[in-house]
Amino acid sequence: MGHREDLLEGAKRCLLEKGFVRTTARDIVKESVTNLASIGYHYGSKDKLLAEAYVSLIEGLSDDFLPAAEASGGDTEPGSLDRFQEVWSNIIATMQGPGSMWRLSVEIVAMGDQLPAVRDHLALAQREAARGLIPLFFGGREEDVPEGDVDSVGQFYNTLMTGLICQYVFDPATAPTADQLTEGLRRVIGAAADGRK
Repeated sequence: MGHREDLLEGAKRCLLEKGFVRTTARDIVKESVTNLASIGYHYGSKDKLLAEAYVSLIEGLSDDFLPAAEASGGDTEPGSLDRFQEVWSNIIATMQGPGSMWRLSVEIVAMGDQLPAVRDHLALAQREAARGLIPLFFGGREEDVPEGDVDSVGQFYNTLMTGLICQYVFDPATAPTADQLTEGLRRVIGAAADGRK
């Protein structure tokens, strides 16, 4: 690995151990066995490096979100309530472990105005996250998702994700289960259908 990759891996370890605010450039350099100048050369700033490290950590979890049948080459019913329940169950499982990295998301939200470079970088990544969530629920390929779907369905799932992250970081014992989310969606769909009659 070169310095760029070493810095990214070191930044990931620092984020998991210390979070955004407490991680210094010197921490990253020590963890990656590189030098301070490498951060500016490869990433422009410590904050941009940390933002890329955070995105990389999230991307590393995305395979854990897949429905089991799809992950093993099988097929589940895209767009079904069963698929909705299974995907949220998988996502929630990544939030329940000790030392869940999702606390970093809450730190970003809380400190966003103090970390403008991180916020701006992640605002762009959030749109792509919305695009990436859609195939989990509906099947298909991320690159085929229309922009209008990203702005509606993708943002709907992003909003659910952000709310769940906050609830699980704040109090996992009272955060909703995938079954509860699915029942809530079932009732919302039923009420909407009744309202159209």
